[in-house]
Amino acid sequence: MHGAQILVVEDEENISFVVTAALRLSGFDVVEARLGCDGLRVALAADPPDLIVLDVMLPDIDRFEVCRRLRAAGVGAPVVFLTARDATADRVRGLTIGGDDYLVKPFSVEELVARVRVVLRRSGKSVESPVLTCGDLVLDDDAHRVTRQRRVVDLSPTEYKLLRFLMRNAGHVVSRGQILDHVWEYSFNGESTVVETFMSSLRKKVDTVGRPLIKTVRGVGYRIDRY
Repeated sequence: MHGAQILVVEDEENISFVVTAALRLSGFDVVEARLGCDGLRVALAADPPDLIVLDVMLPDIDRFEVCRRLRAAGVGAPVVFLTARDATADRVRGLTIGGDDYLVKPFSVEELVARVRVVLRRSGKSVESPVLTCGDLVLDDDAHRVTRQRRVVDLSPTEYKLLRFLMRNAGHVVSRGQILDHVWEYSFNGESTVVETFMSSLRKKVDTVGRPLIKTVRGVGYRIDRY
């Protein structure tokens, strides 16, 4: 099942790549635009996006003009701003002209994905549930709680992020590189063995009851079973 469609309007190639990759790994359909005029064209098309991630410092259209034009044209898709500006006045302006959220660079891609999900749910455009289920394993993202056989599983923040990533991709193999990018993010400079270490710890907490759900696919990565 396809996720909500996200339009990413960002002129910095490396940031666009990271944001787009994180959103796609999280199950969203993503369309990219480098310039404000291209973003407007996509957003004003017959099949508009469900949400727009928008850099306010684009080279062709100044600051918040893209959002202003979208709202003037009747486009109601929620907008999440990305900006290097952290002044309160800029935040207030972005939100008052029709923006829905605001992230200051540098930001965590995990936080961006979480905020995108919250804004989509708030706007009624979300196509996914905050509750993920794999057999008797349940992760409630709103409550930030994991249970197996109705017993609470106590996870560290990193273990929680790792499990959520596996469960959002249940039934599919995710590579060690994808896990590093999504859980530890693109700035991580450590050894890839950290994945094995945390996966072992996660298994000891999740797979102690019932049949094992987390599988190693030798030479490829990991998979969590749906049932």
